[in-house]
Parts: sequence; structure tokens; C-alpha cells
Amino acid sequence: MSDAAFTVIDLGGTTLRTARYGVDEDTVTDVRRVPTDGIGEHPDLPVAEVQTRVMEQVAALAAEAVERHGSSAVAVAFAGPVTADGRALAAPTVWGGPGEQVAVRQWLEERLGLPVVVVNDLTAAVWRYVEPADERPFCLITVSSGIGNKVFRDGEVLLDSEGHGGEIGHWTVDPSPDAAPCDCGGRGHLGALASGRGALAAARRAALADPDGYARSALAAAAPDPGLLDNRAVVAAVRAGDGFATEALRGGFTALASAITAMFTSIGIRRYLLIGGFALAVGPRYAELLTAELERLGCFGLSSEEIRRMVVLGVADDDSGLIGAGRLLAARGAGADRG
Repeated sequence: MSDAAFTVIDLGGTTLRTARYGVDEDTVTDVRRVPTDGIGEHPDLPVAEVQTRVMEQVAALAAEAVERHGSSAVAVAFAGPVTADGRALAAPTVWGGPGEQVAVRQWLEERLGLPVVVVNDLTAAVWRYVEPADERPFCLITVSSGIGNKVFRDGEVLLDSEGHGGEIGHWTVDPSPDAAPCDCGGRGHLGALASGRGALAAARRAALADPDGYARSALAAAAPDPGLLDNRAVVAAVRAGDGFATEALRGGFTALASAITAMFTSIGIRRYLLIGGFALAVGPRYAELLTAELERLGCFGLSSEEIRRMVVLGVADDDSGLIGAGRLLAARGAGADRG
């Protein structure tokens, strides 16, 4: 057994994770998590300044991790579309937007002196769920700070060379001029309504619109002032079946169900795996509520029983991007940087 190891990094809008991926063990160890020094920490800074902060943070933590791990290469799972040569086209949940493209691969290779692979975080996570014995296509959806997806079909993730594909979080589901704002600068995007950040904003809007209903809900018990409400309280209330909280999030579930029905009717994908901090925190209740909306909307040609088998939860941890990035790097080598 060899001691081959890679340093793997998962750069998300809320959390930056680093870990050691052992090639022979096919697992991650030395997992370390810190808050991402991005838009969530600095909402009022210019995009360019936030980009620099994030990249300096990634480079510093990567250098420390490489030394600990004795790594021969680094893989980065990045929260946004990535080109074939490792440029980040956008990262609304990380540094807002719009902004200039960032040459993430080049930036890190110059600082680390090692081969670096950069892929979209969902592209990486897909490889955790690929089973050689099960060749059925599937769509992986993350519901976390934002929303993203990737479709795996015929042995590959469906993307073009510029990294486009799998960004349903920026599909406009509410075209009204006063629709909820998205981190990217647009309005009415799926992520603005159905992500973890979108769910929290929806709960706060519902509290202001119906203060009496809020006062009777589990949300008020956790945060009498809606302005102090956080996602932990929202998750707990939805898990407990609180009617006010569940109804506040209904629009997000409907929007996400609509996106799934569009994918099914356009390309016939019938398996949807849910990951991401918010969806996994709510747990089985999240899948139940989403499936109920799918049944209500209907999927052309499918029975209710078939619809109920479409949505399943992924593994209840936050390691998918790390493990998938390691597997991808091990399978394809350090030059495999298709986003």
C-alpha cells in the first residue's frame, strides 16, 4: 500500500474546508473547516477586494495543508462555474458579483509549486455518488448557501468547455421587479428563493407580513425579533412540522420542484440526489416537502408512485466535494481540470 495523498479543498459560500485525501483508503482525514472570508463576512466590500481576500485565504490554508499532508497535487472544488483551464467565471455565494474572472488554478500553482486541479464543487461531488455497478443517470442538487446542480450521464458530467451547465440556482423563477435579490446581483433566481439564505429571508419576510402568525410559531420562541432569526431556528421549526415556518418556505419548494420537472421533461432524468448544508440539516422532512410539491405539479408521463421515488438525500455530511475531488484527481491525474 502506498502513502499517496492529495490535499483537497472545498470552497463554499459559508465554509472553506481542507482535507487530506488518501488514494489507497479512498477517504479524507484531517478535515478542517473555517468561515470563508467572502461576501458573507464582508457584504459591503467591492467584489475585487473580496476576491483577493478569498484567494489569499485559500492559498495560505492550502500551503499549510500541503505541508501537513506531504501532498503531490491539490484539487479544489469551487462554488461556481469553472472553465477547462481552471478559471472561475463567477462565484455569487463566495464573493458576490458581477466581477472579473479569477484564474484560480494559475494563482494556486504559482504559490504552491504543485499541480492544481480546479473543478466546480458539484462536479467534484458527483464523483462521490458515481457507482460503476449502477449506470443510471442522475442529477445532484445542492441546497446550501446557494443552489447548484450537475447532471451525470453516460460516464460524464454534462458541461461545456467554458463550465456552463448545472447552475439552476440562477434560473429566474420570479420575473417581478421586486423579486427577492440573488447574491449574483440578479432578482428572482431559484437560489434567492430556495437556498438556505433564501429560506431565511423568506421566513423573515413572512414574519413581517404576519406578525401574529409568527408570534405563535416555533420561530418566535427561538427569536422573538425576526431580525435575529437564523437558519438553525428555521431548520428546527421545519423539522418539527411547524406550520408557519413550513408555509414560509413553500415558495422555495415549489420553485425547486418546478426546476426538477423541467429537467425531467427536457432530458428524462429520474434520480435526484440532494446534498448541501440546508437540505441535509432539515433531513427527510426536506425530501418529503419537495416530493409533495413534485406530486402536486406532476411529472408528465410518471405516476405518483414513480414521482415519490425520484428524490433521495445524499450522505449526511459535508465531505462530498472533498471526497469527489480526491477521486477525480486520482482517476484522471493532475491535468484533469475540466470544470
